[in-house]
Amino acid sequence: MTFRFSTSIPVRYADLDAQGHMNNATYFTFMEQARFDYFTALGLWTPGSDFMALGTILAETSCTFKKPVLLGQTVTVWLRVARLGHKSFTFDYRLTVGEAEVATGRSVQVAYDYAAQRSVALPEAWRERFTAFDGLDAAEAAE
Repeated sequence: MTFRFSTSIPVRYADLDAQGHMNNATYFTFMEQARFDYFTALGLWTPGSDFMALGTILAETSCTFKKPVLLGQTVTVWLRVARLGHKSFTFDYRLTVGEAEVATGRSVQVAYDYAAQRSVALPEAWRERFTAFDGLDAAEAAE
């Protein structure tokens, strides 16, 4: 499966650790920014609107660090939906600087009703947009 969505983020001084590399926590922040940019690009959330209206909560996340990232570089975060479940979905990430892959990641999000404080079925509109945009096959979309 290919990545069809990306967002580019410049590395700031505040993103560094004491060794001058991008801090490990920043990778997760960059993946978080990519998630919101993806939701915005697909028209599932509008910047400035209520965050609670997005209806998703992070259940799990991981990152594999491959190469150091330095001040002044720009990280491109590639994101795709890898799996759709009944109440959850999985994003895969590929972080690059130029052509070099610097990290990979994965996160699981759960469709969530913040007012009721409980998980809910993945909205059909989301399922349709994810499937159409990321080109999921029937097996990936039906998990």
